[in-house]
Amino acid sequence: MTSADHLTTLDDQPRARLLELVGAIEPWDDVEHAHLETATQWIAGGAPVYRMREPDVPAMHLVSYFVVLDETRGQLLLVAHRKAGLWLPTGGHVEPGEDPWTAVVRECREELGIQAVASPITGEHPLFLTVTQTRGHRPHTDVSLWYLLSADAHTITSCDQGEFNAIRWLTDEQVLEESDELLDPHMHRFTRKLQHYRSRSSGHHG
Repeated sequence: MTSADHLTTLDDQPRARLLELVGAIEPWDDVEHAHLETATQWIAGGAPVYRMREPDVPAMHLVSYFVVLDETRGQLLLVAHRKAGLWLPTGGHVEPGEDPWTAVVRECREELGIQAVASPITGEHPLFLTVTQTRGHRPHTDVSLWYLLSADAHTITSCDQGEFNAIRWLTDEQVLEESDELLDPHMHRFTRKLQHYRSRSSGHHG
């Protein structure tokens, strides 16, 4: 890593881990390919990657999203996010020095009240990466690692009312039928990538 000389020893390990995580993601399309390149350059370049102060310091920072999949029903969980005014996966900002998977475990407990169980499709590795400009007051850029969790829909009975208005379980097809304007701007692309991985995974086992 060219910038290793001026990085502190404490910072080196998480940064190397992030580069490893990002490098292992197979780009789904040209957009994700570009986002992965942006994220790699940003991490390797030595810029601060964790949010230090809400909502926008530094202006670009790391987020862990987690999409909960009920395999039996074939449904994904989306939440109505109060601030964003959109239906999104659950997730949150990665704390300074925190491993993104650790952030998933923490946020899953806080937001949904359940233990995070990694999907067998992906394990404790992100499936997808996005670089997104947020909407509204004091916009900033979220570099989001998207993880996939497994849960039975009936085990999720509540969500963080401070952050979310409501929750919905939707099939892949229902997600893709929803207007882009109502969802995270990359939700359709994530869902198509997930469909591909699920069919590939079931093919391996079948």
